[in-house]
Amino acid sequence: MNPVHAKKALGQHFLRDEGIAERIAHIISGFDHPVLEVGPGMGVLTKYLLEEHRQVKVVELDDESVDYLRAAFPDLRASIIHDDFLRLNLSEVFGPEQPFMVIGNYPYNISSQIFFKILDYKELIPVAGGMLQREVARRLASPPGSKEYGILSVLLQAWYDVEYLFTVEPGVFSPPPKVKSGVIRLIRNDRKELGCDELLFKTVVKTTFNQRRKTLRNSLKPLVGKVVLPGEVDHLMGLRPEQLGVEDFVTLTNAVNQAKEE
Repeated sequence: MNPVHAKKALGQHFLRDEGIAERIAHIISGFDHPVLEVGPGMGVLTKYLLEEHRQVKVVELDDESVDYLRAAFPDLRASIIHDDFLRLNLSEVFGPEQPFMVIGNYPYNISSQIFFKILDYKELIPVAGGMLQREVARRLASPPGSKEYGILSVLLQAWYDVEYLFTVEPGVFSPPPKVKSGVIRLIRNDRKELGCDELLFKTVVKTTFNQRRKTLRNSLKPLVGKVVLPGEVDHLMGLRPEQLGVEDFVTLTNAVNQAKEE
């Protein structure tokens, strides 16, 4: 079989280190769900996922990679989805209401979009993880108060426990990326609902972080104008968004909602 040529447009950097591939596969060991691997490339991670003897499907956009996988993993042929993960209806991958896990060595150029998509299907995805650019991986797992903490940190941590597991050096890839990589794991928490309007919650988070150098009192003006928010959130208004945890944003969202209705 001919090797797959890495394509810059697809953000491909193929992992060559078998030990790291095995470590990544093991981050979802112990969870009994089918697995969807995103961007398997030449299957370095795939073969370790198959060792767990659970149902595995892979989604791959690259024609050359799909041909390679069909030849290298003949038993997997019926489970290779030749498509763009970002365009998939994930509720149809394993059947209606069937929970599954998502894992992959994600293309750096779409990794944030991948996790926004996972968030959209949070009721179907109890566990997710894999490797992405270290800067992004740290952002997803960062707690309030850190400089990396941002929009996707808040939105994911509202529904998942996010853990940064380990760093991967550029030299184990072909071609080597210019940055280090990080491996993370998301495990769905016990939260069933936010306790506020979820769409408004997203709007509040995005609005405040898009002006993260401003205090909330100033960044929220596009949403509430000069309306005075209730006293229970007054202590938050002099803060910047990176200083707020998920529960603070829930409280803030309810206050904004109340102000908008008055």
